[in-house]
Amino acid sequence: MGNRLSKIYTRTGDDGSTGLGDGSRVAKDSLRVAAYGTVDELNSTIGMVLAAEGVDAAVAEVLGQVQHALFDLGGELCIPGMAMIEDADIERLEQVLDGFNDPLPPLKDFILPGGGMAAACCHLARTVCRRAEREVIALARIETIRPQAQRYLNRLSDLLFVISRVLARASGHGEVLWQHERRRKPQSAG
Repeated sequence: MGNRLSKIYTRTGDDGSTGLGDGSRVAKDSLRVAAYGTVDELNSTIGMVLAAEGVDAAVAEVLGQVQHALFDLGGELCIPGMAMIEDADIERLEQVLDGFNDPLPPLKDFILPGGGMAAACCHLARTVCRRAEREVIALARIETIRPQAQRYLNRLSDLLFVISRVLARASGHGEVLWQHERRRKPQSAG
């Protein structure tokens, strides 16, 4: 293992810059820092899912593996030119996604975030994942970013949606369906 942090603060970021993994310095509000920072935020929200009650072992195992892959992805984004996420990682997500989705009933309505604490946390993780994907896309417009990063986040948001459905159903709360008929058309005057 490389250097261990013996002191948490360095004061080197007090000027609004931060160091990348290759030793270069960039502004803390750069697109690169936003992208890997949001991947870190995503990892934290998945930690919230795992901390919620009622997450079964199969879901916990998958999400634990995802957390490790997200740490790899953050490293890839933090070190320009680094390759950590591979096509096999994306294929694994697709296989897991199919496995969780197959027994679920087909969707006939939109689902609102909710369905118990674990499911709601998973919906939050899904939305943070979508933001991370958007930020990686923005970064890829100005710097070279491997397409696997974007593809991984795209599949992961789908997986998090499906896991939200699984968790809502397992909790007994059920899925919260959008009630599009709740809005009545206004009657015309006259």
